[in-house]
Amino acid sequence: MSTNAGEVRPLLSTALTGAELLRWYWTLAELTGLARQLDITVRGGKAAVTARLAAALDGLPEPAVTAPAPPRRAGRQLAAPVDGTTVIPPGQRCSQVLREYFVREIGPGFHFDASMREYVAGHAGHTLAEAVEHWRATRASAAEPRSIGAQFEFNRFLRDWHARHPAGSRTDALAAWRAHRARPRD
Repeated sequence: MSTNAGEVRPLLSTALTGAELLRWYWTLAELTGLARQLDITVRGGKAAVTARLAAALDGLPEPAVTAPAPPRRAGRQLAAPVDGTTVIPPGQRCSQVLREYFVREIGPGFHFDASMREYVAGHAGHTLAEAVEHWRATRASAAEPRSIGAQFEFNRFLRDWHARHPAGSRTDALAAWRAHRARPRD
């Protein structure tokens, strides 16, 4: 965190340098607006747009845009009724049919967490009974905090803030977030 508490966040404009752009927090909407003003590609997410803007502001060539992965084609989706012997087909989504089965087998505490979403997506050919076993085997690790991706800076900030201020209110957390994002990153 910066010790330059008196610094004021500059206006997002073409007058910034790439280094100065990178020192501050900007929303994707703000970055997209400037990118369109400079006729810069807005595909690829916040990190990619930020990198292209920083390069353009410094007069450097625009970094290459990597092609997005082709969309996964969902194959045949399971239809009710299903049971423990039902095999997960390739491309199966976390559907209401699966939810109903898992709630029936596991109980009302079932939800599609990251572990179960990954299991359904990556275990075509396995049975729903095996998926239930996976759910039960992963409960301890699923309860542990997971890292939050860099693109979810707001979520990471709130989780960390609430850990330091367990009795803090949502209003206080949002005020702290506004103060945090108004300061430079260095």
